[in-house]
Amino acid sequence: MADTADIKETGLLVDQAAETGFRSRLIYVGRLLWRDKTGLVGLIMFLIVVISAVFAPVLAPYDPLRQDLRAAKQPPAWSEEGDISHPLGTDNLGRDILSRIIYGSRVSLTVGFFGVLIACSLGLLIGLIAGYLGGRVDNVIMGLVNLILALPYLVFVVFIAAILGQGLIIVILIFGFTDIPIFVRITRGEVLRIRESGFVEAALSIGSTRKRIIFNHILPNLIGPLITIATFEMSAMIFYEAGLGFLGLSVPPSVPSWGNMLATGRKYLTIYPWIATFPGLAIVFTGLGMNLLGDWLRDVLDPRLRRMKK
Repeated sequence: MADTADIKETGLLVDQAAETGFRSRLIYVGRLLWRDKTGLVGLIMFLIVVISAVFAPVLAPYDPLRQDLRAAKQPPAWSEEGDISHPLGTDNLGRDILSRIIYGSRVSLTVGFFGVLIACSLGLLIGLIAGYLGGRVDNVIMGLVNLILALPYLVFVVFIAAILGQGLIIVILIFGFTDIPIFVRITRGEVLRIRESGFVEAALSIGSTRKRIIFNHILPNLIGPLITIATFEMSAMIFYEAGLGFLGLSVPPSVPSWGNMLATGRKYLTIYPWIATFPGLAIVFTGLGMNLLGDWLRDVLDPRLRRMKK
């Protein structure tokens, strides 16, 4: 019975130590974030967009598809002819612009998140294989990667989207698979650098298996660079999705998205500029927030940059 009590006590002490360590790491990250105000601003901007997307049914004052031709092309509330019931005005069909912007954040974040998830997962796997095995495998993989990267990215994406048609899943798959080469190249470069490090050579000298070296020594050191690149690529995908929507190649027109709103507003840009201006500002706001956050993550996850800032 005493042994059982000792084991339980030891387990509790281990759990408390792990909880304390996790808490201390959170406090440390919080201090770094508070010290770098641009990172804090970027995080707040990104959280605003995420909260808007998650709680869109609660935050949006109207159904984004609801049409009211009597209130069509109504200016923002602060204009002389504006109405507080539509703070950012309405579009050519009388749909509330604020509601459509809030719901449009769902499309942008969904495309950015899942597109990066597909690209990062597959790019990490292929880059690990190319960097660690080397030789002919590396030459074949990098040959294909360089061939894809040589193509104009936006033209390549538009060409594929024009063939496959509209749809949220199609857009996610297009961005996910066309972005794989970037993650492959970054992963391979990091693997080649880490593979020559002293701790990897020490692990090899004591007889560690290839699987143990990859998962215990190489993979943990790839997390920082990949998170940073994923943040920037997610921001880029949001811009590219808006571009496809502007060309009519993203989600169907019935789905509220920032790109579709820009396409609608361009016809009235000189007469009713708010129809296109506010969706454009939403894209800039989201991209700026994610880039500021990505810069902060790069500084935090790279000890060399952190030492330089000190």
